Amino acid sequence: MAMANEHGIILIAPHRFPNLNRERALAESFGREIVAAEDQASFRSRMAEAEVVMVTPYAKMTADEFALLRRCKAVVRYGVGYDNIDVAAATRAGVPVTIVPDTASEEVASHALAMGLSLARRIPQGQSAVRAGEWAGIIGLDVPKLSKLKIGVVGMGRIGRLVAKWWAAIGAQVHAFDPLATFSDVPAATLKQVLEDSDVVSLHVPLGEATRHLISAEVLERMRPTAVIVNVSRGGLIDEEALAAALGAGKIAGAALDTFEQEPLAANHPLRAAPNTVFTPHVAWRSSTSLDALQEQAVERARRALTGEPLPDVVNR
Repeated sequence: MAMANEHGIILIAPHRFPNLNRERALAESFGREIVAAEDQASFRSRMAEAEVVMVTPYAKMTADEFALLRRCKAVVRYGVGYDNIDVAAATRAGVPVTIVPDTASEEVASHALAMGLSLARRIPQGQSAVRAGEWAGIIGLDVPKLSKLKIGVVGMGRIGRLVAKWWAAIGAQVHAFDPLATFSDVPAATLKQVLEDSDVVSLHVPLGEATRHLISAEVLERMRPTAVIVNVSRGGLIDEEALAAALGAGKIAGAALDTFEQEPLAANHPLRAAPNTVFTPHVAWRSSTSLDALQEQAVERARRALTGEPLPDVVNR
């Protein structure tokens, strides 16, 4: 059956960008229609017409969506994480998936460092005490001084390397685990050592079957009770109910999360009542320049797909 649009459309998943000026300019320059879906259902309904699909964190590309594609040249993921895209299904469909990996590494790393320092210095506990009309009590008496603070970095990609470098630069003791990357700036350790022998555990790995609930109830039992966890990567890395229970029982000293398994975080989620936490709404990547860079690089990948040029950062070669 003939398509309604001879050339197909540029299909954009539900988004929260202030505008789509760059995307619209691209569409106009190629004589294409741009369609910005309002929800998953409307996103799926236009798959057959899509020549390029641009995916945000607010939609999924499952095997069902890939089965609907008829003329797609590429799927472009705004950002580095692609756990909402079935890459195996993309490969079966013969559709390349390209990501935008390095528009906010500095922002995310600095967010992780700030969160880790806040937890290590027990700032949430101090704020809670003041707000409750209490005072210092024993807050901070369990914290090593900075030069004795042991930092465990899980994942030494772009962001993890920056986090490790900056913690070391301000005087902390850093060790790291990554089964794939090679590094020499900080000592390498096993995952067990990093999780069980650190005052701050900072997570910087993608979400997949091997890393889902990397921080489980069993792992939390084995961590230092004075340790804290920082997660600016993907919410699914942590069993959130187990974390809430561990925080409530004092089995771990704190947690700082920018990402959650389901976003926004549900109003009745047990983490909301957990003590000694710092939460931000998946904004670690943001700065005065990061959004422009993200959209510019995603649009450049879409342009390459439309012209048949080689795509960078393809994850299903």
